[in-house]
Amino acid sequence: MKITNYIAGIEQTTTDYIPNINPATGEVYGEIPRSKREDVELAVRASKEAFKTWSKLSQSERSKYLHAIADDIEKNLEDYARAECIDNGKPISLARSVDIPRSIQNFRFFADEILKFGTESFNTLDAGENTVYYSPLGVVACISPWNLPLYLFSWKVAPALASGNTVVAKPSEVTPMTAYMLGKTCERIGLPPGVLNIVHGLGHEVGEAISTHQDILAISFTGSTMTGQKIAEASASTMKRLHLEMGGKNATIVFSDCDYEKTLETTLRAAFANQGQICLCGSRILVEKSIYEKFKTDLVAKVNGLKQGDPLDESSQQGAVVSKAHFDKILKAIETAKSEGGKILTGGKALKEPGFFIMPTLIEGLNQNCLTNQEEIFGPVATIEPFESEEEVINMANANRYGLAGSLWTQDIEKAKRVALQIDSGILWINTWLLRDLRTPFGGMKDSGRGREGGQYILKFFSNTKNICINR
Repeated sequence: MKITNYIAGIEQTTTDYIPNINPATGEVYGEIPRSKREDVELAVRASKEAFKTWSKLSQSERSKYLHAIADDIEKNLEDYARAECIDNGKPISLARSVDIPRSIQNFRFFADEILKFGTESFNTLDAGENTVYYSPLGVVACISPWNLPLYLFSWKVAPALASGNTVVAKPSEVTPMTAYMLGKTCERIGLPPGVLNIVHGLGHEVGEAISTHQDILAISFTGSTMTGQKIAEASASTMKRLHLEMGGKNATIVFSDCDYEKTLETTLRAAFANQGQICLCGSRILVEKSIYEKFKTDLVAKVNGLKQGDPLDESSQQGAVVSKAHFDKILKAIETAKSEGGKILTGGKALKEPGFFIMPTLIEGLNQNCLTNQEEIFGPVATIEPFESEEEVINMANANRYGLAGSLWTQDIEKAKRVALQIDSGILWINTWLLRDLRTPFGGMKDSGRGREGGQYILKFFSNTKNICINR
């Protein structure tokens, strides 16, 4: 299947295409546009024209469009889920129960949240009557990754549109299908032409054109730290507003007084959900020494019980990793772990079948300063290590350039809070993982990012802010 760009409300072809590969089979099953600077230029022109009217619609009118998008995705949920499964390699059950429902929720959430977003007033006798007004920026860009394709694409596009901006959006060239389908949804629900423009292509070509374009006023990006740095450098000359959500190398901290069975089950999920291809995965498992041996043994048994196979099989719990390049990167990282003295407790190799399948892998015997524990592998690979004290585990958790998330497991909530406040991460879960209130700020510290998504934090990012002070 040959897909197209979605620009100015219609499908737009281009002159060059790149293959789209099914990671479960390793075979080409479609083609996507290899867009160029001129395609980005066309999208920007369409966005600028559409902004004239879209920005003047009321919040309630824009809200209705977002709800209509959500309605159409929900109506076609099974088609979206199947496309996500084939394009990404994730189990169909995960796409159906998490990725597509969350994409629907993203549009609905911001359709409702924009109705609560407005002016703010501050009145004091000696500082005057101050009113803060918010207005759309103009043309903005959304660049999303391949691990949660529609989930994260919609997480950016929805607040940008709700805020009254028009959007030039680039999905990952590795997983373009559901973004293409979103363009079809926008056609069906009658979204005004040019409000959302979807440009496919390679990151170093389309992304570079977006980053340097004078008329794109802001970029929201999720992806690797290396790519985020390149976007920041490329966009510096145009002084764009940037939101960068980048890598994670998150710690799962298990104290001996945890709810053992719940902790064990969730630690498994946190390490290997979506084949470990989530920036929030707990890839560094730190267990209090008194329960370390038992926890390690039980976790290995849980890992060995995961069913890996055809992503379209309803019973599969582990699918394929997303691409051949990523497959090779993960296997190389496993070899690095071995060379650093790591002991493979389970997994550590590819499955002998077509496609890009890597067995869930657990490694012990590595300190926190080694390359394996410092670099984001972003695959079904986790390390496990014991600790003896709060001070030690805090130092272990912080011994990393990333600071996105983490989880702590203990029935002593005061201890959990005390430890969480000392860990350099933007999000800490206590006795849970991946539980999200969409109103709260989402983002990391250190090399994990700049800025926050979620709720009114991202609506403010996509808005101009003006204060008017009156002295009566």
